[in-house]
Amino acid sequence: MYIKDLKNYYNQEITIQGFVDKIRNLQYVQFVIIRDHTGKVQVTIEKNDVNQHLNKIIDNCTNESTVKITGKLLESPSVKLGGMEIIPSNIEITSLSEKELPIDIKVKNNALRETRLDWRYLDLRREDNNLLFECQSYIEKCMRDYYYENGYREIHTPKISATSAESGAEMFKLDYFGQKACLSQSPQFYKQMTMAAGFNRVFEMGPVFRAENSHTSYHATEIQMIDAEISWINSFEDVMQEEEAWIKYFMTRLKEKYGDRIKDVFKVELSDVSNPFPRITFEEAKKIIKEKYHYNGEKEEDLDRREEELMCIYAKKEYNSDFVFITNFPYSARSFYVMKNENGETQTYDLLFKGIEITSGAQREHRYDILKKQIEEKGINSKDLQFYLDFFKNGCPPHGGYGVGLARIMMRIFEIDNIREATLIYRGPTRLNP
Repeated sequence: MYIKDLKNYYNQEITIQGFVDKIRNLQYVQFVIIRDHTGKVQVTIEKNDVNQHLNKIIDNCTNESTVKITGKLLESPSVKLGGMEIIPSNIEITSLSEKELPIDIKVKNNALRETRLDWRYLDLRREDNNLLFECQSYIEKCMRDYYYENGYREIHTPKISATSAESGAEMFKLDYFGQKACLSQSPQFYKQMTMAAGFNRVFEMGPVFRAENSHTSYHATEIQMIDAEISWINSFEDVMQEEEAWIKYFMTRLKEKYGDRIKDVFKVELSDVSNPFPRITFEEAKKIIKEKYHYNGEKEEDLDRREEELMCIYAKKEYNSDFVFITNFPYSARSFYVMKNENGETQTYDLLFKGIEITSGAQREHRYDILKKQIEEKGINSKDLQFYLDFFKNGCPPHGGYGVGLARIMMRIFEIDNIREATLIYRGPTRLNP
């Protein structure tokens, strides 16, 4: 039985299991707070001859031990925690915790982040982390619900690829029975293969690997990506419209179910997604940043982190939106497989959310001759990508798609300042454990 369901069992004998959250051992009574993933409840044990064996068990118990308690549930308005208490008839310590924990799980900032990550299973016991990953599970469900309700197929692409599959990018190399291989950085090629196969709309939610020796607050070497691809599009605007509808769907449902709890625990008001997400070209964005905020970015052909922050400030002020699409990035900053229009402008976009890029999307180049030419323009030997080029030899619909990092979405929804906190078990250049 879960603690959240106890209110249905007043004056009945019940059994609960959970962690010992707190023990108050007073002169005449013992109060024990029991916690499971759904809430907390007070157990009250008077000190008397009848309860002597129970008192002794609690005397020898420690915080964070696990217990199984059977007793009568009483409605007690004077009890601040839920207005109820359990009067136990039996207490069993199912697992005894050490008296001194390696980190303080009550006060987050009493331990360094890296120390907390060393003891991640304890760190995850905090209420905010419990809620964070409960919400993540629900967000993923809602994401899938949208996809299934809108004609997408879920696919599962290989995570071991030929080394040449994503030439020029940093990758984790491995020996594959004597052949050179790498861990996949993206399902991009295989998403496009399913477009050539006539699958029409696909999505995948799974891990990708980036061998970037980056120690920033928003990079990781193993990340969970949500990728989608759709066929028969007229322009990359169709891709943006589809992603916007998807985000509005899961953000609305999240707010309906968890908005109040998130506000209470994280002090965060979930984003209002009722307004259209603004679309601003890369060229316009650079002009706004320079003229309105008097900042010159570090990159001529891309946006740096500060520029992303400034464009989100602008979108919030001018459009009342926490989301903003930046479109038509220079070709030099984009992959060979993106489409260019007749003016040479890429049909690409980034989606920014509360100061950080969470998505790259585009219409893809699906015409064999042009795609081959663009591969060679990027200085890549087209023979190394012949398996990929073959996808486009026998008819392929116009298509496009996007990829979203799950942890970055979680960071911004909950206004967490570091990807390590928004990842269940983080992997970075210096972290392989736990």
